[in-house]
Amino acid sequence: MRKLEGEKLRIGILSRKATLYTTRRLVEAAHAFGHEAVVLDTLRCDLLVQRGVPTVFYGGKEARDISVVIPRIGASITRYGLAVVRQFEAMGVPVLNSASGISRSRDKLRSLQILAEAGLDVPRTVMMRRRSHLELAVEQIGGLPVIVKLVQGAQGVGVMLAHSFDELESTLDTMWDLEQEILLQEFVAESRGRDVRALVVGDRVVGAMRRVAGVQGEFRSNIHRGGSGASIELPEGFAQEAIRAARAVGLEIAGVDLLESSAGPRIAEVNSSPGIEGLERASGIDVAAAIVTHAIQLASGRSAR
Repeated sequence: MRKLEGEKLRIGILSRKATLYTTRRLVEAAHAFGHEAVVLDTLRCDLLVQRGVPTVFYGGKEARDISVVIPRIGASITRYGLAVVRQFEAMGVPVLNSASGISRSRDKLRSLQILAEAGLDVPRTVMMRRRSHLELAVEQIGGLPVIVKLVQGAQGVGVMLAHSFDELESTLDTMWDLEQEILLQEFVAESRGRDVRALVVGDRVVGAMRRVAGVQGEFRSNIHRGGSGASIELPEGFAQEAIRAARAVGLEIAGVDLLESSAGPRIAEVNSSPGIEGLERASGIDVAAAIVTHAIQLASGRSAR
């Protein structure tokens, strides 16, 4: 790697653990470019709100001279993580991704609303709370089987496939008893057990892989659920849809999950804190370097698009 011109930067990485693969690789990439990397445990950041001087304290000391922040906000700490990201934004520190973009991506319904409004093809989805509306809802999304998703969820957690009305009603009753908001989503049969993950950085796709479920009969292809990934050359149409999806949600860095349907690419989900281990291992692409390069460009005030 070559060092980008300009002063030495202090790159803040919001992450619970410095040893996590993606965090470690981002630190390595920052050092390779000749910059300093500081890993900040999101939950150890204290926020001082006062007129004119918003401040982040870390370990009892002011977090000063941070040139740019790369958030790695896990789903379990979304609320606090968003507060920390907003604080850095208030301090005028360039942030990749913004709090608003992360927030949109974490709410599956809001994300789908935004994508559909932008003209992107998404699986038909219904949000409802009345059991008496269930038959109509299933009809509206194309019939059984249907996917049941928690509005908030990640890495395949809270995603189920219901093949019958009895199974669907039982699942919904359990979720509603637990005060969980759920989505019913069209099952795209031709993509069962597989999808495409495209890693968008700025206005380009730096790499893509096809993910396949690790167990026969499993419809989820997430790597964290035992799936495997193989690097692919993403068709131009898929790449453009992935970029459009990231831009619509408002993310600089995004893992965009696409379904390969008979009608073309369909956007299943947009992830604001995508892991890069699977893609780097499958493709040999230095994804960390691409992300850090984009962060440096933002910190330096240069357009990365």
